[in-house]
Amino acid sequence: MAVLSWPTALHFFRMNKKRQVVVLALYLSVLFSLYLVPLGMYSPCIKEAGTLGPAPTLIGHRGAPMLAPENTLMSFEKAVESGGGGLETDVTIYDGVPFLMHDSTLRRTTNVAEVFPNRTHLDAAMFTWAEIQQLNAGSWFLLRDPFGTASSLSETDRSQAQNQSVPSLAQFLEVAAASGKLVLFDLRRPPYGHPYRRSYINATLQVIQAHINSSQVLWLPSEDRALVSGLDPALQQTSGLKASIQELKDDGISWLNLHYSTMSQQQIKLQSVNISTNLYVISQPWLYALAWCAGAQSITTNSVHILSSINQPLFLMQTPEEYTLMWILTDFVSAFLIFAIFTFHWRERGLPFVSGSRHTNDNGPYSKFRTLSDVWSISSVNVRPDLRSSPSSPSGPHLPTITEE
Repeated sequence: MAVLSWPTALHFFRMNKKRQVVVLALYLSVLFSLYLVPLGMYSPCIKEAGTLGPAPTLIGHRGAPMLAPENTLMSFEKAVESGGGGLETDVTIYDGVPFLMHDSTLRRTTNVAEVFPNRTHLDAAMFTWAEIQQLNAGSWFLLRDPFGTASSLSETDRSQAQNQSVPSLAQFLEVAAASGKLVLFDLRRPPYGHPYRRSYINATLQVIQAHINSSQVLWLPSEDRALVSGLDPALQQTSGLKASIQELKDDGISWLNLHYSTMSQQQIKLQSVNISTNLYVISQPWLYALAWCAGAQSITTNSVHILSSINQPLFLMQTPEEYTLMWILTDFVSAFLIFAIFTFHWRERGLPFVSGSRHTNDNGPYSKFRTLSDVWSISSVNVRPDLRSSPSSPSGPHLPTITEE
């Protein structure tokens, strides 16, 4: 605001009194508003000393999709190697074998158009496991380079990515079990007419119980939650919907899986009643810092390899008192600079008003801003007689040459 004060002051002293009053009132109103705005701002990183919790656990969103094709074993292994504390995926099923696939079709992340050209429009759940195993799930990553990171891969990684296939849920769980990582997945219900439309939950639970400790699994599907909880009480029931603390406790919810836009101080309150919060999808360090300050216990991210190297929030941690003091001091310094700028211009300008008309100090910096009306207002001018306009002049009237006496 102090920088904008210079041109404001520059033109302020060239206005008449009425305009000066209007401009000054408007300027001071805006200035006062800007001074007060920071004092009313909220940031989760404005905290009392010692209240910052531990860094959120990093859950790899479909693995490490910046380093390998999403939802492949290579992607999950890269997430583990990069320091991820959990793995997130999406599960679908056809002939009793749950497998990993996010999209409803296979077109984006496999070469289904080459292997089954007449079935590219079909739901992924309409392919048998034997057919799924025929597909390549990695070559698309090198061709499309979704995150602009494929060129940074080593030749070994590029070769490995090129030959990835669609993994089964069992293969995925084995990676998580071997590394002791949390598992978060969404389970897609098969379409009407599917042989496992009614039994897909039981088929999925059987695979979980056979390949991993159920306590490592954050069970996100909301359908038949009470039945699932009864069949496997060790599962960590996870909800994707916000609700009151009492409702969450009544439903046996131990985790909330929410979009990062819902971030608030409520995460800290939920933690006090043993309900943890996972925020998705956070891949930028600054957003990760906010989630950390807000008290999130974990985040789903595309960039485990980047966020795992951050040891503290990027923002300066301050107490509310320190933050308020900082802005009050900033306001005082700004007000002093603005006052100094206007004072400087007033002194250089000289007397801004004399009998209602403007007078310019020829030695001041404003002399070069004179207008044509200022020139015509000079009380005495000399006009060369031979250049005076004449009605009979064939070339028409001439503009006078004006010289000051």
